[in-house]
Amino acid sequence: MTFSSFVGIPHLDLGLTRAGADCYGLVWLVYAEALGVELPRHDCIVAAETPPAERAAHIAGGLASGPWRRVEQIRPFDLLLFNVRAQGDHVAVAVTPRLMLHNHARSQSAIVDFNVTPWPRRFAGAYRHESQ
Repeated sequence: MTFSSFVGIPHLDLGLTRAGADCYGLVWLVYAEALGVELPRHDCIVAAETPPAERAAHIAGGLASGPWRRVEQIRPFDLLLFNVRAQGDHVAVAVTPRLMLHNHARSQSAIVDFNVTPWPRRFAGAYRHESQ
């Protein structure tokens, strides 16, 4: 299974399937299908209508309490954290040290270069799951 097989999944708030996924749902799906790792179904997930600070708190709480450790050297399957609307409120999966797979509101999943604007100024860190 390649990362490209996850391209084109429509954005669906709180979605966790190929029929639709939000940013965390896409991470959840990649980990389940490509790595056989079951992430918590609702860890880090909150509705798009949730105030940005509360959404960020859910994500930060999941990274702080979960099986994740912050890393400096990015590898495939690392979780990438970005500040979009608030401090740490968007996640993606590293494809390479330069490319990420993500799903953003009102869009569909895509592989993009996160060293291209606006992503570098939004980057908040990379995290590796204990299974990696």
